[in-house]
Amino acid sequence: MKMGSGGSSVVVPRNFRLLEELERGEKGIGDGSVSYGMDDSDDIYMRSWTGTIIGPHNSVHDGRIYQLKLFCDKDYPEKAPTVRFCSRVNMTCVNQETGRVEPKHFSMLANWRRDYTMEDILTHLKREMLASHNRKLVQPPEGTFF
Repeated sequence: MKMGSGGSSVVVPRNFRLLEELERGEKGIGDGSVSYGMDDSDDIYMRSWTGTIIGPHNSVHDGRIYQLKLFCDKDYPEKAPTVRFCSRVNMTCVNQETGRVEPKHFSMLANWRRDYTMEDILTHLKREMLASHNRKLVQPPEGTFF
């Protein structure tokens, strides 16, 4: 996130950016079907995060609760976080062995921009569940994990 007027800009430091994201995640997002927060409140580097997506209506994901892990390395937000589903899900962008969201199959991670957030990732993954190539894929049994 850059701030400034005219030709000047200020790059918000990593920890300030993550604090903003934490505050936003704790307040809740939109209709409540996507949420996220820190995985370990003692992690002063704010690297490990947990996300939740409630599957979209009118799809095979309807009502399912998906747990994810997001890892923001020291280069975040310059570089995308690593995103991995803990809950088993069948989507074309998810590695079926590890649960990792594969950047080459998920354009937001492949074309990462500094102003994208973890909230953006989760809402785009939810939208991806509704894509024609994912919305009717047979899903693993509910409550199973990678």
